[in-house]
Amino acid sequence: MEEGGGGLATEKEIWEKRHFRGGKNAERQETFRTDSDLSIARVYTPSDLEGMDYAEDLGFPGEYPYTRGIRPNMYRGRFWTMRQYAGFGTAEETNSRFKYLLAQGQTGLSVAFDLVTQIGYDSDDPLAEGEVGKVGVAIDSLADMEVLFAGIPLDKVSTSMTINAPAAVLLAMYVAVAEKRGIGPEKLVGTIQNDILKEYMARGTYIFPPAPSMRLITDVFQYCAQNLPNWNTISISGYHIREAGATAVQEVAFTLADGIAYVQAAIDSGLKVDDFAPRLSFFFGAHADFFEEIAKFRAARRIWAKIMRERFGAVDAKSLMLRFHTQTAGSTLTAQQPEVNTVRVAFQALSAILGGTQSLHTNAWDEALALPTESSALLALRTQQVIAHELGVADSVDPLAGSYLLEKLTNDLEEEVWRKLDKIDELGGAVRAIELGFQQKEIQASAYRYQMEIEQGKKVVVGVNKFAGEETPPQGLWRTDPQVETDQKEKLALLKKGRSAAVVKAHLEQLQRAAAGEENLMPYLMAAVRDYVTLGEICGVLREVFGSYEKDSFVRG
Repeated sequence: MEEGGGGLATEKEIWEKRHFRGGKNAERQETFRTDSDLSIARVYTPSDLEGMDYAEDLGFPGEYPYTRGIRPNMYRGRFWTMRQYAGFGTAEETNSRFKYLLAQGQTGLSVAFDLVTQIGYDSDDPLAEGEVGKVGVAIDSLADMEVLFAGIPLDKVSTSMTINAPAAVLLAMYVAVAEKRGIGPEKLVGTIQNDILKEYMARGTYIFPPAPSMRLITDVFQYCAQNLPNWNTISISGYHIREAGATAVQEVAFTLADGIAYVQAAIDSGLKVDDFAPRLSFFFGAHADFFEEIAKFRAARRIWAKIMRERFGAVDAKSLMLRFHTQTAGSTLTAQQPEVNTVRVAFQALSAILGGTQSLHTNAWDEALALPTESSALLALRTQQVIAHELGVADSVDPLAGSYLLEKLTNDLEEEVWRKLDKIDELGGAVRAIELGFQQKEIQASAYRYQMEIEQGKKVVVGVNKFAGEETPPQGLWRTDPQVETDQKEKLALLKKGRSAAVVKAHLEQLQRAAAGEENLMPYLMAAVRDYVTLGEICGVLREVFGSYEKDSFVRG
């Protein structure tokens, strides 16, 4: 790729003059750009890759800088984990959906929790009114967690939990469920999202201020390094940043900046980088700009490898590998002509696979309107299975490598990401930049630009601003039964009635003292959940000690 200098560039100029001078071969628009506003040339040649060194910039799969993938044989060894995100209503209902998907060939679980659980309240809290079980499963205590995973072999299935502010508590419950079945923590494989920084900038399901939130995260890092060697202690999420309106460049830059902050916080807490970094994982979205998305995944791997080796001095090869889960883009799904979403999802999933993802969730076609039905969830899973078994795209590692377009996009995207990372460093790091509103303002500006392009017809969304027409509203959409909230409250009341009030009080007092000090909180959380202290009770005590975060101000509980 070092070849092809000035001579080829000159030949390209001659070719363009021959075919495009004087208005010949008119094109659809004056310029072509990606969703991140990167320029797309008419054609690419080796001259666009001058100075690129194969060994330094690409290398072989499974070797630094991991541009071409983190495994030498990638999907030739085994396919990515097909991990469909699911959760609604009660633990019983979600357990049934899990078993259905596993029976249909899903290879990993991914738990969606309701908003009440995500922000650390119990289902009987007045603030929970009307929200219990609506966008995920309601989990108040270990009793619910036991039902959620009933009949599922936790030592044979990997589980991902999309939970952030109270992630340490839900992890404690999961470990306690396994313990009760005689399954040691060393046999558990899975991930907790546990990524609070993106909540402040893009999503909003935070509880505590940044400092104590970071403490909880590093407590999990330390506890898992000692007790759960196969557990991914964090899934640093760009997905929600992208869903809020960020570009591909911003998604990678802000996610990796958060990763830098977590690594530094763990090191500052006394951990050695190679003791925890191999269990860091990431989470990205797969959007519609096909080649930019593939380039995004490749660039992210290369950048992270450089950060870990050059900035943090990591030596373990696993510390340098950016392992990531991907979800197709919920924000691109349309309520108009919703069946077309199946096509969008298929191509987005393909970009994630060609980009080297380790696991994948494909959205159901009806998710712009409701939670997926059993049949729409099955079709989403079948989409992955068709790509895996019928297309042949998994038979060669990084099959698009060497494409002049793809390599140039990977280089351009990497360059733009480094610029944003440098800017965040100048501002004092990811946490300080969030406090200053830097990432939030950038995301808002990108989201506004994207929406204006749709409204002005500059960006086509099929069925929305072009090729629209009369349509019959889809039938049979999933709806939450209002009885779910009543049933969950009744179960919680019975649980509380059957516990020892003195034992619960003792656990909460011990947790309060530990939170006010500097001890690792995980052992206290483990002890509390084993005796069925609830999520809301635990988070209530932590709110008293840590305070609550409300956008730009701290409010003491």
